[in-house]
Amino acid sequence: MSFANSELLPNLGGWFRPLTGRAQYNKKNVDTAQAGTLKVVGALEKHLLTQTFLVGERLTLADLFATSIIARGFQYVFDKEFRKEYPNVTRWYELVHNQPIYTSVAGELEFIDEAVKYTPPKKEPKKQEPKKEEEEEEDKPAPKPKHPLEALGRSTFVLDDWKRMYSNSETPEALAWFWENANLEEYSLWRVNYKYNTELTQIFMSSNLIGGFFNRLEASRKYIFGSASVYGVSGDSAISGSFVIRGQEGPPAFDVAPDWESYEYTKLDPSNPDDKKFVEDTWSWERPVTVDGKSFDWADGKVFK
Repeated sequence: MSFANSELLPNLGGWFRPLTGRAQYNKKNVDTAQAGTLKVVGALEKHLLTQTFLVGERLTLADLFATSIIARGFQYVFDKEFRKEYPNVTRWYELVHNQPIYTSVAGELEFIDEAVKYTPPKKEPKKQEPKKEEEEEEDKPAPKPKHPLEALGRSTFVLDDWKRMYSNSETPEALAWFWENANLEEYSLWRVNYKYNTELTQIFMSSNLIGGFFNRLEASRKYIFGSASVYGVSGDSAISGSFVIRGQEGPPAFDVAPDWESYEYTKLDPSNPDDKKFVEDTWSWERPVTVDGKSFDWADGKVFK
C-alpha cells in the first residue's frame, strides 16, 4: 500500500491530471511523470508474473487499495497498446475490479482504446475594429475562477489571520480566538480519518503518509487549515485529524489531492460539544482521540496551513 501511495500515485497523477485539465500542462513534466509511472508499473508487471495477487494467495486490502489508485490510469491513459505490453498488470486489475466488493463501489469495468490527449485551450482571435466605449464592459467575459472555491468570493473571515494566530500564540489562546472569530457559515469543519488504519505499521511511515497527502493538497492551501496526526504505537495506530475549509462542501477543497478518496470525511457541528472537543484535541495534540471505538494516544502530527 505504501508503494502504491508513494510511488505510483504521484507519478500517475502527474501524467493524467494535466491531460484532463485538472492541473497545469507542461510537456516535460508530463513526459517525466509518464516515464515514472511506466517504471513503477513495470515493477508490478514482474511481480505479478508469478503472483495472482499482490500479497499471498488471496485478495487483500493491498489489492483493493492499489487497484483504486491505478484505476485512474486505466480510465485515462492505459490504452489498448498499454494493456498488450503489460498483460499481468491488466489481468490483476481486471480480476480485482470484478470482485463484487470493488464493483459495488466503483461500478462496472470499462477499458479505453486510446489514451486521452492534451487539447490546448482555444485562443480567441483579436478583434480588429475598436470597441465602442459603452459596450466595452458588456462584451468583456467574466474571468474563470482558477479554483472552484474562488467562485464563493471573498470571505469576511480571513483564514491567514487564523493561521498566524495558531502559529504565534499558545494553543488555548489561539483556540479561543478561533471560536470567537471564525465565520462558520462561510467555512465548515471536517473530521478526516484514514480508511486503512489496519495496514499502518511504523509511526514515521504513517507520518510520511500524512506529509504526502498535505503536499498534494497544495492547490487548496488558500482555503484550508487543519491538522492530522498519527495516534497509537507502531503496529497499532490510526490517522485522524480535523480541518476548517472554505464553503460547506468537502470535495472542492480536498479532491485536488489524487489520494483524497483514501480518507473518510465527516462534517462536524461546531455547536455540538463533542465535535468542538474533537477539533480542539486534534489541533492541540495534548489528548487522545477515539477511532472506531478505540482510544489512541497522540504520537506524531503535521499541520496544514
